[in-house]
Amino acid sequence: MTISTLALRSVCAVNGADALSRDRWPFTVPSVRAVLAEGLDFAPLTVIVGENGAGKSVLVEALAVVYGLPVEGGTSWDQRESAEGESLLARWLQPVRGAAKSREGLFFRAETVHSLVSYRVRVGSDMAPRYFRQSHGESVLEMVEAARSRGGLWIFDEPESGLSFNGQLRLIALIMEHLEAGHQVILCTHSPLLMQVPGARVLEVGGCGMRPVNVEDLEMLMHWKTFLDAPGRYLRHL
Repeated sequence: MTISTLALRSVCAVNGADALSRDRWPFTVPSVRAVLAEGLDFAPLTVIVGENGAGKSVLVEALAVVYGLPVEGGTSWDQRESAEGESLLARWLQPVRGAAKSREGLFFRAETVHSLVSYRVRVGSDMAPRYFRQSHGESVLEMVEAARSRGGLWIFDEPESGLSFNGQLRLIALIMEHLEAGHQVILCTHSPLLMQVPGARVLEVGGCGMRPVNVEDLEMLMHWKTFLDAPGRYLRHL
């Protein structure tokens, strides 16, 4: 039997999850129900795509928590009391770990950059003050670069927020370096750039639950291409 070297091989539902009420969020979300019913396997790079409200952020937040990362974002060294409370979904998920070289990780949520920086200032991090002199996008890239030495699992929740075209290309380069070093990435995104990182297993979430797709077949990617070719076709219908 081949031994997996992934930090997180899969997640599955714990006993009793099948009795959860479908009237209570987030268990009303089809992608959440699909994960609880069927489990979810991961590749070295797993990319999750879908419309707003399809459950992407709920899923990656729960994955971060079951792996041992703070719900508000950060590394395993950034554990702090959360203003958001706990992840309801995480209570019902059981992680299956592989024989990874590193048990470290990073959960990056673009909307919590300021929260994470403020926390690091409070605990006296030497790097924290420099973040206040940077743009949002610069802070994003510096935080990811700072996590490189620890390896492990990187989980991203729409990290493209605040990143320019070139900034997203730099993030792709960092992700590819992380994968080449034998580590793992789970990424949810709306970015037509980030969803095309080579070698990704792409999962689309929506009303049907969750399904693997070829990135070239994604409707959202076709819309991006059509819009950039002729913006007026879309804008005149607004």
